[in-house]
This record gives sequence, structure tokens and C-alpha cells, in this order.
Amino acid sequence: MPVISAPYDFNEDELYIDLASMFGHSLFLKCEGFNFAGSIKLKAAIEMVEAAERDGVLKPDSILVESSSGNLGVALSMIAASKGYRFLCVTDSRCNLTTRLMMEALGSQVHVIAGQEANGSFLGARIDYLRALCASDRRYVWLSQYTNPSNWKAHYRRTAPEIARQFPQLDTLFIGAGTTGTLMGCARYFREWHRPVRIVAVDSVGSVSFGGEAGRRMIPGLGMSIRPPLLDESYVDEVIRVEEKDTIRACHSLARNGFLFGGSTGTVVSGAMGWLAEHETTGHTAVALAPDLGERYLDTVYQSNWLQGLYGDDVIEADERASESWAIQPAPPAPSPSPGGRRPHMRTGDRGGRRRHRRRTGDP
Repeated sequence: MPVISAPYDFNEDELYIDLASMFGHSLFLKCEGFNFAGSIKLKAAIEMVEAAERDGVLKPDSILVESSSGNLGVALSMIAASKGYRFLCVTDSRCNLTTRLMMEALGSQVHVIAGQEANGSFLGARIDYLRALCASDRRYVWLSQYTNPSNWKAHYRRTAPEIARQFPQLDTLFIGAGTTGTLMGCARYFREWHRPVRIVAVDSVGSVSFGGEAGRRMIPGLGMSIRPPLLDESYVDEVIRVEEKDTIRACHSLARNGFLFGGSTGTVVSGAMGWLAEHETTGHTAVALAPDLGERYLDTVYQSNWLQGLYGDDVIEADERASESWAIQPAPPAPSPSPGGRRPHMRTGDRGGRRRHRRRTGDP
């Protein structure tokens, strides 16, 4: 049994879920939500804070500031409380209420930006606010997760080696793309590994991270309204874009099997299952990253009124159909054996919402 004195000293990093029985395709889901911050962002947060401490940027009177849609803000709130720093998180209206309350409970201040850009993004306004803060007082220290190399180094040093130890025959790795810190850290590590690993980035429709037209995105976590400064596309073999309705369907399908995950996980699982359905994967080892759990999304992704208000009255019905089509169906009871009897079969859902472009050609 581990005994710790600081909350960031604990992180369960060896838990995987085999999704084959739920979706009909073998996929190992690495669960990153079992720590006191509740998400994979703990790794980047502690790496960035400790690098700033080593460099002498953070001092006892410093005030940490950061732009976050939620999970990094919680991780930094926890670390700041433990280390004795003050922390101000700059977020926007898409940040879940539960997440904001968690940050405040940990002693942080939360500033919600109201100004929205023409493309529906709040990121530019958040960054402008942070720049003005830092210019006004030398005590403000902005870690800048969007440009900080410690963001991707955290996953190069920790997340990717954790996967490599558990799956020495890894073939394909699915990673959600936000700031692309996790994506770049893992991709760089496996580029140097003893065998080739296909790196598949999963993005949200409406994100411009890999080009394309900006659009509305209401589920926080993945996607960017600007090209991520950390992104180097030469490390990415393929990109899959997932519609938010498909994200919701995947989240609800997981929940019906007892696994409550956040929106980013639903996006990654939806994209990965679409990819696996289109490829020959016999003997194929595939892993996907689940950044967080689902409790923070109870008033959004799992709330009927919120879903219907944004995505229409049919989103729940579509989700019900997805659950029936993605799951492996049990055999119906047969009254008696007969030559014309039908066997149970497996069906896959409609994956028309996924848009893909490839960096390499050839089967996995």
C-alpha cells in the first residue's frame, strides 16, 4: 500500500480496459483518471511546475496563471495548494461547473472569459487576458501549456514508457489531440522504439489543429481553434476527426457497460473503433488513451436537457441505436434447433461522422 505526503505523488498508471467485449474490436484503453487531479493533465502540470522551479521562474511570492478548459486547471489547483502557491485559472463558459467548483474548493481563483471570437472560440480572449495580467505584475507566472516543452516531455518520460512496458508488441496507438502535448511526447518516444508503431491522432470536427474549417465545439478537452504550437505532423501517421454526436454516443455506450468516462475519451474511443472496423486487425495490438473519468460531465455529456438543447431531440435516440449496434448481441433463445436457425451476429454502428486523412499508406 503506498503512503504519500503530496497528492501528486500518487498516479495509477497500469490500469487498462479491454473493450473487445463491448465494441467487438480489440482495444486496450489506458485509464489516466485515477489520481487526485482526476486526469492525465497531472503529468504535464507537475512537469511544468517543477521545471519552472528548477529554472528559478517560480518563487515563493509567485502567482501561477494558466488558460485551461478544465482538467489542467484542476491539476494545477491541486499542485498549487500542496506547494503553497496561489493559482488563477482563466477559462470560459464551456468549462464544466463541477470543474470550476473543484478548482475553487482547492483554493484557486477562476476567471471565466465572456468574449467570444468570430469562429466561436474563446482561446484568443483567454490568452490576451493572461498576457495583460503578466504585463501588469511580475508575480504572475504563466506556464503556457500550449508552448511549454515540458508538456510533451512529461509524456515522453512517463506515459509512453508505461505503455511500452505493458505492450511490447504494440502496433497502433490512438491519442486525442488538444494542445498535442500527450500526442507529441508519445509519438516522439515510439519513433525511437524497437519496432514501428502507427500513431493515430483523434481530433474533434470543428478543430483546426490539422487544418480544415473551424466549427462549433461544445465538449471541452480536445481540439484547438489555432494550430497547436507543439504539433509536429511528421510524427503523426493518420488523423481521424470525430463529430460530437459520435463522442456522446461512445460515452453513453461505455456508461451502459459500467464505465463512466469524459468527453475526450468518448472521442478517442469512437475514432479508434471506426478505424479498427475498417482495417484487418487479426493479431493486432491497439491501445488508446482515456484522459479522464466522467463525473465532471454529468451536467453536460450525460444530461439529457443539455444534449437535446445543443444536438437536437434525436441525439438520445441515436445514442440508443448506437448502443444496440456497437455492442455484441447475445444469442436470442431458440425454441428448438433447426437447419434454418440463425446465429447471433455482431453489427457495427454508422461511422459516417468520422473524417480521416492519412499520413502513410498501407495496411497496419
